[in-house]
Amino acid sequence: LQEIKQLLGPEEAAEAEAEAAAALRAGRLAALEYELGVNHTETEELSAGEEHLLKCTRLLEPRRLSRACVSLYIQAQNNLGILWSERDEIKTAQTYLESAEALYNQYMKENGNPPLDPSEHFMAEEEKLTDQERSKKFEKAYTHTLYYLAQVYQHLEMIEKAAQYCHTTLKRQLEYSGYYPVEWALNAATLSQYYLTKQCFMESRHCLAAASVIFSQAGQAPSAEDNEAEQDHQDLQQRKAEIARCWIKYCLNLLQSARKLLEDNIGELDPDRQSELKAQRKKEEDEKEKRRKKAVLFGTSDLCDSVLAMEEKVSCVCPLDFKEAREIFLVGQNYVQEAKEFFQVDGYVTDHIEIVQDHSALFKVLAFFEEDYERRCKMHKRRIDMLEPIYADLNPQYYLLISRQLQFELADTYYEMMDLKVAIGNRLEELDSHTVKKINSLAQLAVKYYELFLDSLRNPDKIFPEKLEDDVLRPAMVAKFHIARLYGKLITSDGKKQLENMQTSLEYYTFLVDYCEKYPDAVHAIETELELSKEMVGLLPTRMERLRAKLCPFT
Repeated sequence: LQEIKQLLGPEEAAEAEAEAAAALRAGRLAALEYELGVNHTETEELSAGEEHLLKCTRLLEPRRLSRACVSLYIQAQNNLGILWSERDEIKTAQTYLESAEALYNQYMKENGNPPLDPSEHFMAEEEKLTDQERSKKFEKAYTHTLYYLAQVYQHLEMIEKAAQYCHTTLKRQLEYSGYYPVEWALNAATLSQYYLTKQCFMESRHCLAAASVIFSQAGQAPSAEDNEAEQDHQDLQQRKAEIARCWIKYCLNLLQSARKLLEDNIGELDPDRQSELKAQRKKEEDEKEKRRKKAVLFGTSDLCDSVLAMEEKVSCVCPLDFKEAREIFLVGQNYVQEAKEFFQVDGYVTDHIEIVQDHSALFKVLAFFEEDYERRCKMHKRRIDMLEPIYADLNPQYYLLISRQLQFELADTYYEMMDLKVAIGNRLEELDSHTVKKINSLAQLAVKYYELFLDSLRNPDKIFPEKLEDDVLRPAMVAKFHIARLYGKLITSDGKKQLENMQTSLEYYTFLVDYCEKYPDAVHAIETELELSKEMVGLLPTRMERLRAKLCPFT
């Protein structure tokens, strides 16, 4: 009997064999449940899919940290996360995905060996994967976990965390060569826009440079021999244009950020601030580069070289003078042309107009850096030339919001040009008739577009709203304030006409004061304009009396 017992082996060995056999059986059953679950969810049978995926996790639960089970368990959790996302139960999805993430981290800490892939449960021994292949598949499953978590955090408006997970996902996709170039490039370009909101221009530029380099791997679409190839070509061109639009936003935001740093309390460039910023920039730049580069670099050394070459085409540091600003402006302008090639006004009205508005905004912020008033005026004229034809062709019935935006921007641009012409005129010993005519013409055009904007707020019976909606309150009040000021700037030698202009000006200033008395909540939106309006409501009647007395000395 002892001999037979020895042949059977120790009790522990028998238990171990039984455990191994049970683990193998549980793994195979769980793999079948997993495949059934995935099939059901892919055919939109979510309840059946959930049932099979939960059976899979229950079978694996006791051994979830073993090499045979961990990868399958994580993939089941991933799929349960996707399933609950599709039901709009984002919090439940978050629980499953965070559980998968925690399990990966625990396994890598406690074991770290490449685990079995779910597909191996039904393979013959000689067909099984190498450790290298297992590792690649396991890392890919974890990358999916992070990718889905990034989307979940975005849905939950945990924007910073979403960006962090998106960045990690993109880095891992490059590291393990698990990506489609076009999709990867679009995700990187989208992530760049998050960094823009945080004023992280180095990170934003890096994402965009990487997006452009990776997108180029997609190659040219095949020649359009059939409808499918034509569609592929169209899709590729659209994605290229979308990345170009992200570059435009990058250049625009960088220039606008520089303007905020450099402008004084009346919106002009402050030379003292400019000198101060130039002095401290070099030191800060070096420190920031060292600190950030470690965190943001994508990909292998070959890829890094291409990305670096792309980055060198545009600065990530706020420009401090016209020369630096112009370099960024020109990069932005090139991307405007690239984006417009696809987003043409025929078929893409809204997109095309938004790109033109960005082009106009690039000129506007470049003009801030220009010291010469005449050249500044010419830049604003370029804005007028690109915006007016678009506005003329637009039907406000279908594009009311865009129409209002264009009316207001055109009015503001003419207003700015009028101010510049007045400043140029003030430097002359005597105003010549040409300058007077130009100032009046610009002022009248500004009034015209402000009035068109205000008219667009009227109801079908042409009555101006008694109380303005919050989204149009400030623009409407600024339009009223600017019209009041414009009437005060009109130059005429006709005293009677001058009185009429002053009266009109007073009426607009009075509107602001009366409105804010009636609706005190509006004050916070237009504090500066209100203060000046009150001042003018006090001053203008006296000035008008003096002018009347001058005109009628004998009455």
